[in-house]
Amino acid sequence: MRITWNEFHANKVVTIEWLPILCGLLVLYIPTFNSLINGIWADENQAHGPIILLLSFWLIYRKWPELHRLVEWKTSPIPGWAIFLIALLLYMVGRSQQILIFEMGSFITALTAIFLIKRGVSALKVMWFPIFFLLFMLPLPGTIVSLLTMPMKMAVSYVAENILFLANYPISRNGVILQIGQYQLLVAGACAGLQTLLTLEALGLFYLNLVQHTSLFRNVALAILIIPISFTANVIRVIVLTLITYHYGDAAGQGFLHGFAGMVLFLSALILIIVVDSLLQYFFKTQPIRAVRI
Repeated sequence: MRITWNEFHANKVVTIEWLPILCGLLVLYIPTFNSLINGIWADENQAHGPIILLLSFWLIYRKWPELHRLVEWKTSPIPGWAIFLIALLLYMVGRSQQILIFEMGSFITALTAIFLIKRGVSALKVMWFPIFFLLFMLPLPGTIVSLLTMPMKMAVSYVAENILFLANYPISRNGVILQIGQYQLLVAGACAGLQTLLTLEALGLFYLNLVQHTSLFRNVALAILIIPISFTANVIRVIVLTLITYHYGDAAGQGFLHGFAGMVLFLSALILIIVVDSLLQYFFKTQPIRAVRI
């Protein structure tokens, strides 16, 4: 597809227009992201943070042409600047008091304010999903994570134990500790925690955004089914780690293959999402069209 000189010139003007804003955001938030990379993002429980951030940037880049094709748009400077002041306040409090959810939340708030100031509500209609997707990188309060993670770990441990027992493996369970042969394995939060569930939910929503189904019911059904899909993927990961430890020893289970089991988690979740989506597509295709008497 050819780009005319006028289109090229317009894109150049738009790039120059947004360049100072991008530089300002970088200056303000590079210290934050540097702290995250050397802090919680180095932890296995929060390793999804940079992935969510990069995917959100890619979604914004993907929507960028649509943003500039807006025929009718009206800036919203007053609400935009009000939201931007809130973002700055969140940043100052979060940075000075080391409250990460405030500091990271200020970035999402500032991004929302900038779109309002530059392009108004129409821009938010275009960019709502990338901005919403950024919420998945926010760290949840530890009390909420601890409260919800323990029942999830118990459930995953119970299902994994019963599946391996049916497969004739010498396994028993005490709470979230699996005993297989001579080895004991603790089902940690990274294997079956709330953060893992939210990460897989984000993966499912990202998939939905890419495929762009026109059926609202199909989208809602798949978004809800992502929760049991995430649970199943967690069970698969625990089973894989348990079998690796049983057959190859504790060093293999806690070493490189432990990280590989993390890849198994996301790959199995993605495969299950695609399979369930295909089944939903088949279900909708095979439903008979019923005539309605008027």
